[in-house]
Amino acid sequence: MKSVKAKIGRTIFGRLFEDEDLLEAITQMAKKRQIKAGSFTLIGTLKKAEMGFFHKGEYEPIEMTEPLEIVSCMGNISTKEKDPIVHAHITVSNRKGKVFGGHVLPGCIVAATGELVLIEAPDSGLQRKLDEKTQLYLWAID
Repeated sequence: MKSVKAKIGRTIFGRLFEDEDLLEAITQMAKKRQIKAGSFTLIGTLKKAEMGFFHKGEYEPIEMTEPLEIVSCMGNISTKEKDPIVHAHITVSNRKGKVFGGHVLPGCIVAATGELVLIEAPDSGLQRKLDEKTQLYLWAID
């Protein structure tokens, strides 16, 4: 295992609004606040969920088009070619309490609200680079 040490910077509290795309809203918050690295948690509700399960080098899509509660959404922000990249996983439940989860893909659409708590790690230098073996952009930690 390799690691990097960083100090905690700002804590940003944000609200996502109805019909916003979850990934896009978090990415835009990172750009607006000039956050290059950090971690976040989010709770709220979705009208639609687009998740993925990584298998054999690609994300198998899981789509849900019903009212959903975000039980937990967590992730990180790092940079890829100077742009912030959001990597998140989500757990949602339907109105019967059945739980589903996966990697957050574009297309998770906010219903009533999303409440975001973002913790900055300004001196971490976290960057994503293409990993030849997995063909994923992974953290480049020396």
